[in-house]
Amino acid sequence: MSASLTLPVARIVWLDAAVCLSTGLVLAVANTPIAGITAIPAGLVLWSGLLLLPIAAFMAFVASRRPVPALGLTLIVFGNLGWVVVSLALLTGLWFTPNAIGVAFILAQAAFVAFFAWIEHAAKRSAPAGV
Repeated sequence: MSASLTLPVARIVWLDAAVCLSTGLVLAVANTPIAGITAIPAGLVLWSGLLLLPIAAFMAFVASRRPVPALGLTLIVFGNLGWVVVSLALLTGLWFTPNAIGVAFILAQAAFVAFFAWIEHAAKRSAPAGV
């Protein structure tokens, strides 16, 4: 089924893409200082940042389509939710133990990504029938 979303949805996805891109670049470029401040392994910070770059490109592609494809938005929402789940799993201490700043950093970015998932899902639900 082919469905579409309205321009306000595209703006939300563009914003998500921009945040994803800027966060990815900061994490990739400043992985060592971030690791030093948060006690999150530098490799994890680096690869998290690098992972965000193609995700941002996908989001930008979806946002640039007219109409915005519902399937693309659904993938973005589920991807964001997956990011939140993995972020929270990192706090279990099974792989590393972040310091208090690291815990706050992980929780803050997870909350921000969860917010994007929520507003994107809400925008999809309020879009025309069949979306």
